[in-house]
Amino acid sequence: MVDLRKGRQLAAPGSDLEGREKHPVLQVAWEDAVAYARWAGKRLPTEAEFEFAARGGIERKKYPWGDELKPDGKWMANIWQGRFPYENTEEDGFRATAPVASFPANGYGLYDMAGNVWQWCSDWYRHDYYQDLAAGAKPAHNPQGPPDSFDPAEPRVAKRVMRGGSYLCTDQYCTAYEAGARGKGAADTGTNHLGFRCVKEKGDAARFAR
Repeated sequence: MVDLRKGRQLAAPGSDLEGREKHPVLQVAWEDAVAYARWAGKRLPTEAEFEFAARGGIERKKYPWGDELKPDGKWMANIWQGRFPYENTEEDGFRATAPVASFPANGYGLYDMAGNVWQWCSDWYRHDYYQDLAAGAKPAHNPQGPPDSFDPAEPRVAKRVMRGGSYLCTDQYCTAYEAGARGKGAADTGTNHLGFRCVKEKGDAARFAR
C-alpha cells in the first residue's frame, strides 16, 4: 500500500495529514494512480495479479487468510462491523481507514490485500470477462484483462477494475473483502475509500509493494 508522505488538505477545509502519514492514499482517480506508478518506475497490478497476490499462496479459500472471517475471534482486515450504514461498532479498532500494516500480512508478506480501501487495477472492467475465459478451450495463464469495458448496469460508462474491498464493506450487503470479489469504477472516480498500490517488474515476475 502506498504511504502518503506529503499533502496539504485531507478532506474538509482546515483538515490536514497530521497523524495520518501511514494511512493509504485516498481520492485518487485511476489516471492519477497510473501517472504516479509510471513516475515511480512501476505500474498498477492486473486484476489477475492482484488476486494471486491477495491469496498469498492459499488456493480456493474465501478470504486471503482462509475460510473463517474471524479465525480465533480475531479480525483480519479493516471492514464494517455493526448495522450498516447506521452504526459501526469499530470492533476491529477503526471507524474509517487504518494505518498500513495494522493487520497481519498474508502468506506473501503483503498487507491490506482485503479491506481498508479499494485498490485500482490496470484492467478494463467487463462483467463477463472471466466467464469467457473459463469457457475457452485452454486454461488462461496470467490474463491481462479485456481490450475494452462493458458494464450492463451503466453501458455508456467505461470502467476500470477495483479489488480488495474497503472499510465500508460488510456481510450485510457487500463482501468485497473476499479474495475473488470484484469492484468497478469510472476512471475519473476518486473517493474516501479508494486507493492503489504499485508493482515493479523483476525479471518475469511482478513484485508487489507491501
